[in-house]
Amino acid sequence: MCLMKYKGNPVSPGIGLGNVYLYKPFNMEVAEATITKDSTEAAVQQYLDLRDKAHEELIAIKEELLLTGNNDKACIVDAQASMLLDVMMNSEVEKLIRDSLFSLESAVEKTYSKYADIFSKAKSQQIRERATDLKDLKTRLHRIWFGVEEQSLASLEKEAIIVAHDLFPSDTARLDRSKVLAIVTEIGGSTSHSAIIARSYEIPAILGIDGIMKKLTDGEPVIVDAIEGVLHTSPEKSTYDHYTKVLLSYLEQAREIKQYLDVEPVTQDGTRIEVNLNIGSEKPEELSGSPYTDGVGLFRTEFMYMEGSTLPTEEEQYLAYRKVALEFGKRPVIIRTLDIGGDKQIESFKLPKEENPFLGLRALRLCFGNPSLFQTQIRAVLRAACHGNLWLMLPMVGSLDDIRKAKEMIEEVKKDLDKEGVEYVANIPVGIMIEIPAIALIAELVSEEVDFASIGTNDLCQYLTAVDRLNPAVSEYYQSYHPAMLRLIKHIVSAFSAAGKSISVCGELGGEPAAVALLIGIGLRKLSMGMSSIPKIKKLITGLTIEKAEALAEKAMTCKTANEVEQCLKEGIKNLI
Repeated sequence: MCLMKYKGNPVSPGIGLGNVYLYKPFNMEVAEATITKDSTEAAVQQYLDLRDKAHEELIAIKEELLLTGNNDKACIVDAQASMLLDVMMNSEVEKLIRDSLFSLESAVEKTYSKYADIFSKAKSQQIRERATDLKDLKTRLHRIWFGVEEQSLASLEKEAIIVAHDLFPSDTARLDRSKVLAIVTEIGGSTSHSAIIARSYEIPAILGIDGIMKKLTDGEPVIVDAIEGVLHTSPEKSTYDHYTKVLLSYLEQAREIKQYLDVEPVTQDGTRIEVNLNIGSEKPEELSGSPYTDGVGLFRTEFMYMEGSTLPTEEEQYLAYRKVALEFGKRPVIIRTLDIGGDKQIESFKLPKEENPFLGLRALRLCFGNPSLFQTQIRAVLRAACHGNLWLMLPMVGSLDDIRKAKEMIEEVKKDLDKEGVEYVANIPVGIMIEIPAIALIAELVSEEVDFASIGTNDLCQYLTAVDRLNPAVSEYYQSYHPAMLRLIKHIVSAFSAAGKSISVCGELGGEPAAVALLIGIGLRKLSMGMSSIPKIKKLITGLTIEKAEALAEKAMTCKTANEVEQCLKEGIKNLI
């Protein structure tokens, strides 16, 4: 097989070198079939025996997990075991066998698929999540019935790179971390179960490589570069040797950098830099960075809308925001209002087809066109603010008109809450994402209209350089270190600092050491990033002085190309830490 590269979404950083294990859990299409009337009672008893055997399997898995201290995973399996004994579903299976003469496997298929479909459309997020459990249970029942041995990730004979279409909770519940070198799946994003498990186990993972199962064979050597998001097949010896060195270096750096996780981010000359967390939900794994950060610099609420086939209700959102508020207490939690459109589509809301969605009806513009969508979220945020220090941030703002219109809508929501006698926080700080060049250029005017702002460097760069950041054909033109980016960011920081207003960076640049040295040098004192970036950024901060950072920033500002800027910064920080 020739050397090939496949690009995916790196959701858990690291390098994996090894052989492929194609994980194909039992999954078969069950055609509708019937039985004779005189065999129905025997079929019912066979179903009850089958159910009991599946229940025993799950209880055994749960007990094994409890013994190894995996209590959270044991709870997931225990919930599935309880669902298996549900009286309503069992009665329906028996009824289909007795009254409609369905075969055992057909009755199981029809009943579990029916309830999975019902649950997936529920308003409650908690109930919607049960749909996956029901599909998982249906597969288990069919596997046992057809006498197929379970393919388990708990009993891998040797180290391997797991390649699968997707991973269910039961697939990973007993995963043997010591033998899993990396995970690659055909579907899934950063908030999927596979991604969460990979990050919690610190397993390198790339998700979303479409059709990869058909392109690989069991046992073939591959390299998983979950830093760049590239899967290399049939690597040459030189490539393998290169990545062996990269892996050793990565592991050594990871060990060293982790020591900085709990360090206070203070420069050598005593300047405190705020380090905040970017999150996508209220789930425990997302909030694990709470003890090490100054707050939440960006709560991407759109992920809540992506999880199900229906829009999250006001109450569901309120409970999620309240949980984060309580976790962080007096520390600020910046909640960005719904930011969908462009590359972010959701099942529960039909977006218009557009020639260029990144320049179309997205984020705040979409909310203006669908006021009930915006109002529901604002109500939930204002109510949840009673339990902590919530700030409200508006995305995709292009003018002062946008800001004023949004603020008017927020005031209308407050009036409605007053009429209803609902408790809320009236003086919640309201700010914006600065990601459109037009709003960045009038930063001094914007600072008079808002309480704070955060620079979204990903989209700001996209719009400033006129490059679709998701299009690989023009990726070389997407230049985060473009001199124009530096000048625009400096302009924004200067304007907000002069006005005494909070300004931060929450895009990818906020988690890159070279960029952070520059940002601090131009006066930024507040950063927000993903959990994995926190130790390395704290390490950088504690190794520099403001004077040296300013000198480096001044030097970088004289560079004429993006490449020159990047090289200048990377060389510069070698002398700072």
